[in-house]
Amino acid sequence: MNRRTTHLLSAAIVTAIGVGIAAAPSASAAPSAGARGAGATPDPFYRYDGGKPLASYRPGDVLKKRMLNYHVFGHPTPLKAVQLLYRTTDAQGRPSANVTTVVRSPHGDGSKAVSYQSFYDSLSPEHGPSRAIAGDVSLGGAIANAESLILAPLLAKGYDLVIPDTEGQNADFAAGPEYGTNTLDSIRAAGRTPETGLHAGTRIGLFGYSGGAIATNWTSALAPAYAPEVNGQLVGFAEGGLLVAPAHNLKYVDGALAWNGVIPMAVIGVSRSYGIDLTPYLSAKGLAVVKELERGSIVDALGRHPGMTWKDMAKPEYKDPNSIPSFVEAVNKINLGQAATPTIPGFIGQGNAGWLEGTFNTPPGIGTGDGVMVAGDVRTLARQYCANGNGSIKYEQYGLLSHVGAMPYWAPRAMAWLDDRFAGRSAPTSCGRIPAGNSLEPEKPTATP
Repeated sequence: MNRRTTHLLSAAIVTAIGVGIAAAPSASAAPSAGARGAGATPDPFYRYDGGKPLASYRPGDVLKKRMLNYHVFGHPTPLKAVQLLYRTTDAQGRPSANVTTVVRSPHGDGSKAVSYQSFYDSLSPEHGPSRAIAGDVSLGGAIANAESLILAPLLAKGYDLVIPDTEGQNADFAAGPEYGTNTLDSIRAAGRTPETGLHAGTRIGLFGYSGGAIATNWTSALAPAYAPEVNGQLVGFAEGGLLVAPAHNLKYVDGALAWNGVIPMAVIGVSRSYGIDLTPYLSAKGLAVVKELERGSIVDALGRHPGMTWKDMAKPEYKDPNSIPSFVEAVNKINLGQAATPTIPGFIGQGNAGWLEGTFNTPPGIGTGDGVMVAGDVRTLARQYCANGNGSIKYEQYGLLSHVGAMPYWAPRAMAWLDDRFAGRSAPTSCGRIPAGNSLEPEKPTATP
């Protein structure tokens, strides 16, 4: 495929996105979920049905594979994709199976690839990028389809793409460590599959915003210990709009006009990921909201209950979420401030004009953010990486941009930063110039009244 064909392909992707948005359903009718992972698509490709125990495979081993055309809002494009079912590890350290998609660039030669972590934030596995790429169309999957606008320039530059379903097949929303293992084993699986053209010598960059930044940072932090051979392939991580200490974010979005919808999503995600039951602590309103969102996506949650607070969702004796021991234990497990420091260069962008998206809180010790992510947490994490010996951290804060608004500004800068890492140029640093932020110490339980 020559350059002209690639430009035509990019135009086809944009056209397909426009057609898809026009035809997208106006409301979500996601069914209610019962047991963990219930209600997932019947597509047999997603189910491990081999005769050997899943635990007998190495993380990253390929269990199934298939070839298909890359779809955008249900419309096939000329691009071919390889989808892999592979063995990985869930949030509780158990063997699990997950799916990733590898898209080969028309100009790629297998020497360089970008692992793109989607921001499809959802509580339904049916909204993952692999489903959208295979042709599924849903309101919750609209984000994964629209992200083709970000992927097209990477393909045009010759980068092959690895696109994991970062949340796994149970949609373990916000379970950062699982996002990381899913991504690392996705890269392993891609390198063990001849049809992808990738191999142990392929250099790889990590790229993700918002929910994709969760996966990107946890991948970087876990790589040295969990997948040292993959860590040796990584040239750097580029991320923006990052979740660092989830307990802080819940206080920041409390009572917000739109982003408070992540409160019930976090309750469901934490419960599902770590096998705990938070429903005994919820009020009648909280139970109703959680039931409503059991298999919803971020599209379903935003702006649905403007002004709703944690106190509205919890029984009076649990108005402080830290009075729930299992909640405290779970959020401490997903606090990036307690994870290892990446050994590779990093570019981190963070907005700080959350008032533009209806978040006006400035809680003591937490402060402001982009509407959903806390800027002070991200600053401290970047400073922590510098202090721990990684001097190749570039940090940018966008004082006049919110979470949604920062993304189109951050993305081209992140791509340019990754281009330089692949070109072998020295990584820039902000170490020594990053303003102080918040404490990232673990949450402490409080007693109920």
